[in-house]
Amino acid sequence: MRALVVNRIPMKFCSSCGAQVEVRIPAGDSLPRHVCGDCGTIHYQNPKLVVGALAEWGVRILLCRRAIEPRRGMWTLPAGFMENEESTAQAAIRETAEEACARVELGSMYTLIDVPHISQVHIIYRARLLDLDFRPGEESLEVALFEEADIPWEQIAFRTIALTLRKYFDDRRRGEWPFHSFAIGAPPPASVPNP
Repeated sequence: MRALVVNRIPMKFCSSCGAQVEVRIPAGDSLPRHVCGDCGTIHYQNPKLVVGALAEWGVRILLCRRAIEPRRGMWTLPAGFMENEESTAQAAIRETAEEACARVELGSMYTLIDVPHISQVHIIYRARLLDLDFRPGEESLEVALFEEADIPWEQIAFRTIALTLRKYFDDRRRGEWPFHSFAIGAPPPASVPNP
């Protein structure tokens, strides 16, 4: 088992009082943290949640072509970072509205993929498009419905999305919809960084 990487994002100053922080193991903890020597605030750095929706319209699914980095110009499901004070379901609905200007009825959580090398967890819900009134949001160049045969596999932005799509089409052929949970490792060093 590899050692945990802690404090991946360097911090110099306390966000509570502005004093300089130091990296040390606080009392009652087992990992190094950024700790303020003045006010005692412990600054935890935890994985980020990326949440989205696999939105269906008949046999087609909704994909967005990214207008932002990383992976600008590549295709993905509508998804993004969860905000404070929202549930994962609310995040999936919001991200779909922001990236595809689409309204969906959320189904069950479909995939949960741990991506520890970048300290993220990706959650994708199955969803049903409520209508065909969708268009690119600010973070998308294009939004379109795709049948399985037309998926631009070589242009899928992230491994987590490609894995989710492959599970989806396999499950659809079987007529079974289990929940999938797994972890992926870092891509090989020679490849382009791609969660």
